[in-house]
Amino acid sequence: MEKQILITGSGRGIGRETALYLAKNGYDIVLHYNRTSPDEVKKEIEAAGRQARVLKFDVTNREECSRVLLKDITENGMYYGIVVNAGIARDNVFPAMEDSEWDDVLNTNLGGFYNVLRPLVMPMIEKRIKGRIVTLSSISGLCGNRGQVNYSASKAGIIGATKALSLELAKRGITVNCVAPGVIESDMTKDLPLDEMKKMIPMKRAGKPKEVASLINYLMSEDASYITGQVISVNGGMYL
Repeated sequence: MEKQILITGSGRGIGRETALYLAKNGYDIVLHYNRTSPDEVKKEIEAAGRQARVLKFDVTNREECSRVLLKDITENGMYYGIVVNAGIARDNVFPAMEDSEWDDVLNTNLGGFYNVLRPLVMPMIEKRIKGRIVTLSSISGLCGNRGQVNYSASKAGIIGATKALSLELAKRGITVNCVAPGVIESDMTKDLPLDEMKKMIPMKRAGKPKEVASLINYLMSEDASYITGQVISVNGGMYL
């Protein structure tokens, strides 16, 4: 059986580019979405000669995550890799932040880590798969950012959770690493003042989703089998 990789939030941005990049490098892809359908991504993957299928669930809904994921691996086999990418931002200065802006971001970004990985880790162990787990944090989780107390908290939490999980799974040969993008051209950053933000970046440009996807592809490879518990930032040299 070909190696399958689940990518959450693969309908757009970094998730979409990662799905296409990994497919081109020989993996079959399990695409996930809640709102933005990845049907076009699926067609591109299949046109390139790889297999792809689509799962729909809300990463904040623990019961739904477990039900859909366990059904999928029962019918199609356990994944070799999991990319925990789905996330949202609801930016606001802290004194004006609404309860829903805090809850939605923490429940999606950090809650999604638990809700997606919790049903899958034991099956990966039981199948003795020396698998790969890659989580997506952010430079905001490493150094904070104005107007993103909620987002920074969720992404910093992902870093801590990733490091702890890597310790638990290392003896099983399962690697768990975190990628922390900086300013990347995507739907999430299209409304930000990129010209001003580029002044803070030594390379004086935003990154491209492909530059994040290529790192994820490496972390999925056999060559990365001794790399675990690491946080790697793709940020054009921004000072942390």
